[in-house]
Parts: sequence; structure tokens; C-alpha cells
Amino acid sequence: MAGAPVLLNPSYYALTGPHAGLAESRGRVRRYPPEVAPFLGLPDDVTDQDWADAAELLGAGHSAAYKRLDLPLPSSFKLVQQFGLVQFVAPDAFGEPDPEVVVLGPDDVPEMVALTALTEPGPFRTRTIECGRYVGLRRDGELIAMAGERYKLPGYTEISAVCTHPAYRGQGLASRLIRDVAAGIEAAGDRPFLHTGATNTSAIRLYERLGWSVSNRMSVSIIEPV
Repeated sequence: MAGAPVLLNPSYYALTGPHAGLAESRGRVRRYPPEVAPFLGLPDDVTDQDWADAAELLGAGHSAAYKRLDLPLPSSFKLVQQFGLVQFVAPDAFGEPDPEVVVLGPDDVPEMVALTALTEPGPFRTRTIECGRYVGLRRDGELIAMAGERYKLPGYTEISAVCTHPAYRGQGLASRLIRDVAAGIEAAGDRPFLHTGATNTSAIRLYERLGWSVSNRMSVSIIEPV
């Protein structure tokens, strides 16, 4: 499980696998439309031609991110930002449906964008909901917590956008949502996985407490053609 090839290069294996229908392509390089996600998919064995195709696909002045182990950049790109990630994989039979969650749809996107802008769980954009199933919890009609599916890889689906409004933290809402999303992933025959920032000690403690195991440590690199 840990270190499975698809988990080492999730953007590429999502965009050449279950999310191929969302991909914008040039040669062997793939990317999500910017309104869906900022991620670029580069093959495991990146060549000079792949880098040239990536530059053409992004275009001058436009950036994208990739999640990989160390990958040297060619001189045709500049590194805008880089930070560490910890990748976790769920234990067996982790999921548990939650009767209080609501499935979120296109009409909920403005609230979802607002909640993720407030809580900063990672990039969530106007079409991110197209990646998979998203669920939330409401209080008096207000969306106060959410989580959902982003990367879909062969055999694995990522849980992402896990966030809770600051006024409702400390009530275990994130754990409930993670379990509900995981239940849907497991029902589809996949294994849940997720990423968190290497410095996000509270999230790391949460996932460890829930029994998740570290599958990889990597970085996310935001790059731009020169």
C-alpha cells in the first residue's frame, strides 16, 4: 500500500486514469482546467519534451502545481513556491455513513468557495465539485463544515477540502465528514487517502488518532514557465 506508484504521482495518474475526462493535454502532459484544480500531471519519467509540452500547455505567466518527490526543474521553469506534504492512507473499513450530512451540488458552490476561502484547507475552485462527491453539515441553514473527493486514481480516491467554520471547531465535525466520505469511497471499491501540510501538526495528530498511516512524504511545487 505505502509507496504505491500511483500515490507517488497522484496528479498524473488521476488525469490519465479516472479523471481523464477532465484533462487538458499536450503530448504526455496533463492538467486540470484551472477552474477545477491547479494541478499539473507529469509522467514518472519526465523528458525535455514533456517539460516543453508543459510550458506550452500552461502558457507564459500561468502557474500550476504538482505533487511529487524531488523533481529537478529545467531552466525553462521557475519555482514560485514549494512546501512539504504528508500523505496518509486510511485503515481498513474506516468509513461510516453519517445520517446528518447533506450531499452538496452546484447550487452550493458559492457557499463552498466561501467556506474554503475562510478556512484554507487547500485549493477549492468553482468547478472542483466535478471531481467527485462532496458533503457538508449545516446549522440553521448555514454550511459550517465540508469534505469531499478530489483525486481519483486507480484503486484510490483522495479526501480533500476538509474544513470547519472556526465557530464550530472542536465538535468532531471533520472526523465525521472524513468517515462519511471514506464510506462512499470504500463502497466504490477504492481506498481513501489524503494530504496535509507537513507543518499542520493538528491535522497530522487527527489522522494519526483516527488510525491513518503515512504512505509518503512529498512536496507540492508551484511552477511557472519562464
